[in-house]
Amino acid sequence: MPDHEQGATGGTLSLISRRTIRASAARLFAAWTEPEALRRWWGPRGVTCIAAEVDLRVGGRYRIGNRLPDGTEVWITGTFEQIVPPRKLVYTWGLEPAAYAVETVTVRFEPFEGGTEVIVVHERIATPALRDQHALGWEGCLDKLKLHVESA
Repeated sequence: MPDHEQGATGGTLSLISRRTIRASAARLFAAWTEPEALRRWWGPRGVTCIAAEVDLRVGGRYRIGNRLPDGTEVWITGTFEQIVPPRKLVYTWGLEPAAYAVETVTVRFEPFEGGTEVIVVHERIATPALRDQHALGWEGCLDKLKLHVESA
């Protein structure tokens, strides 16, 4: 279950999702940042990643296309703010077309008992409903990442 937390500043909402995966931090970092790898695992159950573009540099942009079960396409976009291979990524998170203010995601890859703990901190979320939607999304993404990496 994800850990949901109220942000400390300005009433913004945040959440934390984590998963321990039997793989190196370097392998998981690559799966998170290489477009071809992202297309293989990105998205919660029922969601297909239809495209992934990654310009992996501070100030570089990313764009990930999701096809939802009803056929709707949703595009997630943002800019990399911090890149510390293979330990940490910080990037903005928004949807095309923009529906909410830009959010921030931090992903940490921390060595842990024969594998790596992937910790996703999603901040600056506008509403409790959106936070809960993100929590389900991250749980599904982490499940698919674990399956993708551990079964390869």
